[in-house]
Amino acid sequence: MFFYLSQAPQWLAENGHTAWADWLSFLRVFQYITFRTAGAAVTALLFCWWFGPKIISLLKRLKFDQNYKDKAEEAGGLDARVLSKRGTPSMGGIMIVLALDVTVLLWAKWNEFLALSLMSVVVLAALGFYDDWVKLTKQDKAGIHSKVKLVVQLALGLFIGVYLWHHPTKSDLVGKLVVPFYSGEIVFAGVGFVGLLITTAAIVGSSNAVNLTDGLDGLAIGCTLIVTFVFIIFTYIAGNKIMAEYLRVPYVEGAGELTVFCAAMVGAGLGFLWFNCHPAQVFMGDTGSLALGGVLGVIAVLIHQPFVLVIAGGVFVLEAISVLIQTGWFKHTRRKYGEGQRVFLMAPLHHHFEKKGWYESQVVVRFYILGILFAVLALSTLKLR
Repeated sequence: MFFYLSQAPQWLAENGHTAWADWLSFLRVFQYITFRTAGAAVTALLFCWWFGPKIISLLKRLKFDQNYKDKAEEAGGLDARVLSKRGTPSMGGIMIVLALDVTVLLWAKWNEFLALSLMSVVVLAALGFYDDWVKLTKQDKAGIHSKVKLVVQLALGLFIGVYLWHHPTKSDLVGKLVVPFYSGEIVFAGVGFVGLLITTAAIVGSSNAVNLTDGLDGLAIGCTLIVTFVFIIFTYIAGNKIMAEYLRVPYVEGAGELTVFCAAMVGAGLGFLWFNCHPAQVFMGDTGSLALGGVLGVIAVLIHQPFVLVIAGGVFVLEAISVLIQTGWFKHTRRKYGEGQRVFLMAPLHHHFEKKGWYESQVVVRFYILGILFAVLALSTLKLR
């Protein structure tokens, strides 16, 4: 909305209202993505600080709190965990989604990229909300069946992939492959199908990986913030033709507005972290984790950098791989030897270190450090091409 205010001085000048145009010339500052990026981050943060306590209070009144043991507590052996998670309200992702949506509508210039990103947030947040609602009302940690979530995620990924593939000006986002540490684009027969698979995998994989990481106070949102900072830089460069050509990354017209979107995510994420840091006053639940993870995948696809997400989100990748290894090895050994064996003390990976005796805050901060290292590596791909 604010961007369109910047057009007012020009409109007034063209219609003979020069004095008014001069008086309102300060509105032209809203034309600049950098200014709107900063404004979006601050606005989203203030939104969360303002209505965060109200949402937490509402969730408590509605009894949307976790009154069952989580998987880690149920497994036992967490001597380093001082506080139980029981009784803490969930569905706090509502706070992030509301702040993000309102802020983006205020500060961004509307285009197709914003429409796809906001649609993804709403769809995945609704899916996560339903899953959280089932868990909390039935006090059952299983929630809705995993196949239901997977079907919705696949449908969203395929929709975005097909839309881009058949778009008259955006088809290269699916029709060509861009990989880190290589300055060219890879094109070969059938790449549209390959690109479609990569697009869907990026969205589905990222959504589930962030969801798996959401198990300790501040862990998922903190790691998400680190990755989003990386994409603030990548989206700005992708939307700036001169910088994109200099750094030999694909120029994507309109991608600059995703910088404002990412800044709003950072502001909303910081605001939520204020209440989610240890000991957490609220959990984001699937409402937040599925939406945030999925939209990171969408943004990576829209700026032609899905593989950079794999690097920047290295912590999420490790968490997801640990679950795949643990599950696969357990099933294999159970079939072969009649009794399942484990590679890790517990999966996802953060619970493995909890069971080794690390305090919750130690796990979170050390994973933050790993996340920053992965972020630096991702940013290095801008020059090492």
